Amino acid sequence: MQSIPNRPAAQSAYRALFILTALPVLVLVLTANALAENLTIDRIYSDPSLNGPNLRKPTFAPDGSRITFLKEKESDFTVLDLWSLDLATGKIGMFVDSQKISGGTENLSDEEKARRERMRLFQSGIVDYSWSEDAKLLLFPLGGDLYVYEIATGKTQQLTKTDAFETDARFSPKGRYVSFIRKQNLYVIDIKTREETAITSEGKGTIKFGMAEFVAQEEMGRYTGYWWAPDDSALAFARVDESPVNVSQRSEIYADQFKVIDQRYPYTGTPNARVDLYVRDVAGGTARKIDLGEDSDVYLARVNWMTDSQKLLVQRQSRDQRTLDLLVAERATGVSKVLVQETSKHWINLHDEIYFFKNKPWFIWASERDGFQHLYLYHINGELVAQLTSGEWMVNHLLSVNEAAGHIYFEGNRETPLERHAYRLKISPTGKPTKTQKITTAEGFHNVTVSGNGTYFIDSFSSPTQPVEVKVYRTKDLKEVAVLQANPLDENHPYHPYWADHSQPEFGKLKAEDGQDLYYSLHKPVPFDPAKKYPVLVDCYGGPGAQKVTKAWGSRYYLWLQYMAQRGYVVFTLDNRGSTNRGTAFEFPIHRRLGDVEVRDQQVGVAFLRSLPYVNGDKIGIFGWSYGGYMTLMTMMRAPDDFAAGVSVAPVTDWGLYDTHYTERYLDHPQDNGEGYTQSNVFAHIDGLRGPLFIIHGMADDNVLFTNATKLYKELQDRDIAFDMMNYPGKKHRIWGIQTRKHLFKATTAFFDKHLK
Repeated sequence: MQSIPNRPAAQSAYRALFILTALPVLVLVLTANALAENLTIDRIYSDPSLNGPNLRKPTFAPDGSRITFLKEKESDFTVLDLWSLDLATGKIGMFVDSQKISGGTENLSDEEKARRERMRLFQSGIVDYSWSEDAKLLLFPLGGDLYVYEIATGKTQQLTKTDAFETDARFSPKGRYVSFIRKQNLYVIDIKTREETAITSEGKGTIKFGMAEFVAQEEMGRYTGYWWAPDDSALAFARVDESPVNVSQRSEIYADQFKVIDQRYPYTGTPNARVDLYVRDVAGGTARKIDLGEDSDVYLARVNWMTDSQKLLVQRQSRDQRTLDLLVAERATGVSKVLVQETSKHWINLHDEIYFFKNKPWFIWASERDGFQHLYLYHINGELVAQLTSGEWMVNHLLSVNEAAGHIYFEGNRETPLERHAYRLKISPTGKPTKTQKITTAEGFHNVTVSGNGTYFIDSFSSPTQPVEVKVYRTKDLKEVAVLQANPLDENHPYHPYWADHSQPEFGKLKAEDGQDLYYSLHKPVPFDPAKKYPVLVDCYGGPGAQKVTKAWGSRYYLWLQYMAQRGYVVFTLDNRGSTNRGTAFEFPIHRRLGDVEVRDQQVGVAFLRSLPYVNGDKIGIFGWSYGGYMTLMTMMRAPDDFAAGVSVAPVTDWGLYDTHYTERYLDHPQDNGEGYTQSNVFAHIDGLRGPLFIIHGMADDNVLFTNATKLYKELQDRDIAFDMMNYPGKKHRIWGIQTRKHLFKATTAFFDKHLK
């Protein structure tokens, strides 16, 4: 693969040439360097963001008249407000200033804190919103209560005002009601009468209604537990009974106090929560139980209503995750039957790519049955009509369907795994695919939202040379019609003072032992001298469900990698087998044994680095967070000749301490793969550790429990193995906080400087 030229390196070569030939040019170069600023960790985590403006959740109004979005305050990037673009006039303005309503304070319930932690949501203010179907109202939660913004008057009204905390609020599909969760029960409010009705009332203790259980939120990508019928007449909802889950005690250590939490944590191999599905008419009556089968030890993966509001399509995943059944269930009786079944010898990846046609008896469904996720068209009786997409590439998301035009919009990586684009697929009246057109053009990473009528689409785009910009296009001719977020790297951009020293990534690919391609990115130091020998920072995640090597602009963490390049490090990232967006043959080699092929693939990267004349092969360090932290430990222990130093943040050390759905997906049940668990844990490999190791963990982590760290600390101490540690009081898995992040990355930088430079 052709590499992208390294701009700073090229600039250095040209400067050297001109310095030898022209004194006036030398003066200009020195002046330019004097004007450049040095990137610092303090600046990376200060406002305004060096990534430029950032908007979230751009959404078309149901009538297509405007686009709404959440935008960070310029004075505080952790606070979000509600903004709007009028498509007719092009006018952009703030709808709701969150701090004017909340007074700048927000006290979250413990349940909401946990839910946001699962969603990796660290902002405050208006963090979510939804439209009414008539496009007259916007609903949003703030400070534990619900508010409605009226488009016509520009006024905000408070919908609830209680001491309790309302969460997971939304309009019903027809806009007659607002639904929400309060104190583990499901409620609705009639918009016209403001009358409140409790759909359930028995939720308390271990019983929760309309809520997603821990593993659904953390591992299954399902953050809700209730679903509206399309005609507003009924609600399907989960009844979660956590009593089967063993109570375990975990500590949360804060700066000034110590808490012992009794948490029902479903450790791998132990019972899960019991989840049942019910339907109740909004008008009243008895809730009807949906038949999910005789085996109760299953996962309720997804729920969708069919367009007639009389049937539900329920995704039931087996405990071993090798079978996924699409059940069609009758609302009136609860009787269900299997419509489509997906099976795998390894595991089934869950997704949300499903669409029910309104004017034909069809639905679209995604499957990895041919090795890559593609779209399939089914009759509602379960018969396959057509495979809509195919090839050795992935459909990432089903975006929209324009039934009248026969257009299906989706995102995928047909051209290269390093990019993501949006496509328009044309189907015939009989459902056969006829033509696929790429509708995004710029090389890089696109996240697209298509309007309900298919007239416009929003394109959130970034590349290694372009921070995220957001534009609106017409689908008919792909013409730009509006700019939601311009983000040019000009003299007004906050990153402009640092751009001259920005290290452009070089992309390439290596071969795994089974012949599959391993994509990598490489950033050279700035300034770069090809005659020098540089240390290397390997930036690693390495686990399933993530992809690090893409042609996209990064986050503030990515800017820390730039900072390290400017400190004289080669920064290298490689997506090993087991990571996502490459198909099942690339993912499945990790099955039943973690930390094995992933380490070997990272060693392929090390061998490549050592072949480069400017790399000091004895000074290669590795950094990783979460699964990347686990990979740091496994590489340091299993490949000590390849990695000279490592920083491991929030790592799993013993897979017996992690949850059911994630761990059993890859390692199977502990009773069926005892040796696989033993060899996947870091403790089987500690004797291999030789280089300096730095372990970092949040002391209130309720995902990768702090016990993972303390158990490793004890084992290393008992073996008289020296190591460094940094524990953050009160911090969860993200170890979030501006000052905390500054401290963490300064400590990490100092560690690598000490041992690699």
